Amino acid sequence: MPLVEVTHAPAVAESKLRELGEVLPHLVSKAVECPEEPYDGNLQPGDVEIRFRKLGPLDRSGLDVVIEVKSKWFESRATDRQERVDALHQAISAATGLDDVGVYLSLPTAAWSQGD
Repeated sequence: MPLVEVTHAPAVAESKLRELGEVLPHLVSKAVECPEEPYDGNLQPGDVEIRFRKLGPLDRSGLDVVIEVKSKWFESRATDRQERVDALHQAISAATGLDDVGVYLSLPTAAWSQGD
């Protein structure tokens, strides 16, 4: 279950952020799919959590949008993580038209539990 944090400049249009919110669950799921957690294209509530945050007056960023993806570490994910994040970055830009975007993929050792 990936956790996604989107930090954006105040000038980024809300319509672009909504568009990003629509495409991210699928794009992130494809980027982190692996034998241990295959992606069947049928996302359920809680499969991808996305949080948006506007840059504050003390924050510093050289990009309009920074997307941080955290997904559980599996060796099959870790071996090609750079290719995964490069493909995700390209897919996000193609789907939204956003150019000034950075994508960070973190694969921590983690566990997840969710109620029914």
